[in-house]
Amino acid sequence: MTDVYSYADVARIFDLQEARLRYWAQTGVVAPSERRRGRRFFSFRDLIAVRVAKDLLDSGMSLQRVRKNLDGLRVVLPDAEQPLASRRVVSDGDRIVVIDEDGAPFSPESGQVLMDFAVSSLTRRVADVLALRPRASETAPVADSDVEPAPAPVSVPTPAAGGSAYNAFVAGCRAQDDGDVASAEALFARALQLDGSLAAAHTNLGNLLFGRGDLTSARARYEAALELEPDQPEARFNLGNVLSELGETDLAIAELRQVCTRCPDFADAHFNLGLALADVGGTAQARACLERYLALDPDSPWSDQARDCLEQL
Repeated sequence: MTDVYSYADVARIFDLQEARLRYWAQTGVVAPSERRRGRRFFSFRDLIAVRVAKDLLDSGMSLQRVRKNLDGLRVVLPDAEQPLASRRVVSDGDRIVVIDEDGAPFSPESGQVLMDFAVSSLTRRVADVLALRPRASETAPVADSDVEPAPAPVSVPTPAAGGSAYNAFVAGCRAQDDGDVASAEALFARALQLDGSLAAAHTNLGNLLFGRGDLTSARARYEAALELEPDQPEARFNLGNVLSELGETDLAIAELRQVCTRCPDFADAHFNLGLALADVGGTAQARACLERYLALDPDSPWSDQARDCLEQL
């Protein structure tokens, strides 16, 4: 079995949309920890985190609590893949317990089990799914980048009036991926009506408002998301972009600086911060940001613009 997995692999293993997986990575819930030839890949330990995140979110746990649980899980899981195969992961909806092959838990056992899976079963699932990968001759060649082929369109289920906020949120993400902006906006609004503390829904709704030019409303959504999850990088990144569009450059720079400090691999934040600093005469800092951007993403559509800007500084 391979030791690293692409976004497309992980999406197929867990029957997830790639867009959801990438959003989880951007918001710090789960992220690929391996880097090979400039691309990021998931390790087997990362796959366990994805499985746990999916199960806990499906059970109704908030993103904040899922992130807290996963931080603890990463501490107790060993690095080697073979010892992992004998572990079992259980949760009572508030905390995670990892049980070894002798039945000894890493933390005190709790009551009702809402999630319970043997890591060995995940190992088999990975092997089975990856065995069905299309052969190279069956697919068009792709560049060696972090861009994977787009998934097939997914129909958008409309949640019933009594549906959960998270289900409405996921349906909104599917609608957004399919280009149905009106449905996506309605579904994100429905999610927030059911649970106003769903920070990701505020962010995604903000993105849609930003996209149609409603900067003031988009700003309010990003600020609401950050009130709930101050460490969410996407909301802070887009807030910085909105502030820049509104002419509040100093505030925009402050927000983008925070993103670059907390998420040093967030390439687009370095790019936008570099441009903003260049506009206010911060030549040396702008150069450092643009050079960092090119180191992270040298072949992006914006790389030529970054190089041109560096030549002019």
